Amino acid sequence: MRSLKALRPFAHREYRVLIAALAISIFGSGMWAVAMVYEVIHLGGGPLKLSLVAAAGSVGLVAFVLAGGIAADRFPQRILIIAVEGANLAVIATVSGLAMAGWLQLWHLALGSFVLGVGAAFFFPAYSAILPRILPPEDLLAANGMEGTMRPILQQAAGPAVAGLLVAALSPSRAVTGVAVCHLLAFSILNFLRSQPRPKAPAGSSKAGNAVRRRARTSLLHDLREGVSYTVRTPWLLWTLLWACISVLFLIGPIEVLVPFVVRDQLGGDSRMFGFLLAIMGVGAAAASLATASFPLPRRYLSVMMVSWGAGSLPVAAVGITDSFWAVAAALFVFGATDGVGMVIWGTLLQRRVPPHLLGRVSSLDFFVSLALMPVSMALAGPAAEVLPVWLIFLVAGTVCPVVAVVAMAVASMPADELAHPLAGGAEESGEAEQSGGAEEPAEDGLAGS
Repeated sequence: MRSLKALRPFAHREYRVLIAALAISIFGSGMWAVAMVYEVIHLGGGPLKLSLVAAAGSVGLVAFVLAGGIAADRFPQRILIIAVEGANLAVIATVSGLAMAGWLQLWHLALGSFVLGVGAAFFFPAYSAILPRILPPEDLLAANGMEGTMRPILQQAAGPAVAGLLVAALSPSRAVTGVAVCHLLAFSILNFLRSQPRPKAPAGSSKAGNAVRRRARTSLLHDLREGVSYTVRTPWLLWTLLWACISVLFLIGPIEVLVPFVVRDQLGGDSRMFGFLLAIMGVGAAAASLATASFPLPRRYLSVMMVSWGAGSLPVAAVGITDSFWAVAAALFVFGATDGVGMVIWGTLLQRRVPPHLLGRVSSLDFFVSLALMPVSMALAGPAAEVLPVWLIFLVAGTVCPVVAVVAMAVASMPADELAHPLAGGAEESGEAEQSGGAEEPAEDGLAGS
């Protein structure tokens, strides 16, 4: 019966519409990752030009993700999600048409990649903010687990595999056309989403409504400051983000940049072995996400989340030491699985403990923290490997993160906080439970609901 709990969100029509569109969209994103590469190569581009096109998407994402969070709290999330998918369709259809006509140039791909990055910056905060509006609190864990299961399967495995087949059998432009079809289907499905009712203020209270009207007249900078201030005043939120900063800095670079050299120099493998190891890590994340969604939210939810992330980093320390393929595979599987557990719980906590009118901004801050240091970590990994042995880099990465997790739990008093704000029973409404950070803003968000 545990598997049935993971499927409970599907009882809600709006969730079925949203998750169906999301599945098709992220499958298309996985196809685009491969189709874009081979379009660049087809146009005569090398590694440098490919890096520029890929970097354009990252720039768009990082530059606009905070604005995306503000928009998710100011405007109807349904409209934002549909608009982003429509923009994705327009960009990919244009690239496809230019490629089919033989007019496509590298700058078209770079501009398209940038616009897609901007779209993602607006999509993810809006998606995170709309889930608590269409699902009851007790189903949010299952919904986040479903996304955590679906994303690695469709975006990291199935989408790239199908695009590779289309490129090999037909051409890169035909693969781009396949991406456009995916976004057309997703856009069409999203239009079946119904407008969400405006949250009601508590009976006899006009304070929440006045706060909403005041917020409608505030500046974007004020909105951003409000989100940052809430984060800084909320210990469990602040210290989880600080842990995320350090973990991204220490872990992403070694895994993305140095594991290929571990495969070559320690394991005697090639790109196929590297791809297989990444697939194993993705399978671990997908399986653990589904398993987490199949059980109730743990009573000790903050402790389980931090212990999963911290302990799951420990096997990374062995990656640079062992010459056994299966030992490296096991380490990456555990890392992916524990990351999946933590991410499902984390997404649920944001949706249940952050007041709804701040959820978009807090989600975008979380996203920004991860994105901002990811390229820094990857940029530092290569030079670090020139002066330090690879085994030492992995050893430091695998041991620093668990220590920081323990520090974060202690400083933020997470064990006491989770007992003071129980969520396991689903009794709290979204945003009601968070009082530990001293937030007194009303939980209503009249502008954010469609």
